[in-house]
Amino acid sequence: MSRVSQAQAIENRRRAVAAASQLFRERGANGISVAELMSSIGLTTGGFYKQFSSKDALVAEAIEVAFGDLDRLLAGFDSMHEDHDASRRALVDFYLSAEHRDEPGTGCPTAGFAGDVAREPAAGGVRATYAVGVERFAEWMAADGDDGLPVVASLVGAILLARATAGTELSERILKSTHKALAPDS
Repeated sequence: MSRVSQAQAIENRRRAVAAASQLFRERGANGISVAELMSSIGLTTGGFYKQFSSKDALVAEAIEVAFGDLDRLLAGFDSMHEDHDASRRALVDFYLSAEHRDEPGTGCPTAGFAGDVAREPAAGGVRATYAVGVERFAEWMAADGDDGLPVVASLVGAILLARATAGTELSERILKSTHKALAPDS
């Protein structure tokens, strides 16, 4: 059996975390096994246990990576618009779109991991990692000293309901009515 170089081991870990970040948002952490995850990137289950102490450790790392992706997306909105208010409006437009609803694997980790994290032990690292990401998102959404949490809660609740009712007229109404409530001038 050949040994994997340190550089290859680092790359394998990065690939596993990236795949987990997407697949867990699509199907939930309990909706995909370690074997399925590793197979999706062409590795064995044994390779998983060389990289991670547990599936929970991978979930926490996948959440951290997903929120890092969100941070980069938000920075991109800021760089594309003349002011932060315009960036927030553009984010609301994107967030409450059919595209975002229909692509949970690459969508917001706040919504994508909410169900799984809600079932985690309160004292676990998964919840702590998720909470840090939610706080950063809320800080970015804050306007003129206001608390951004109500907006984040509205966005996440709307996208979760829209995903749960996808394929129905209600899903479209949820997106449109929430958009109207959060960005009436858009």
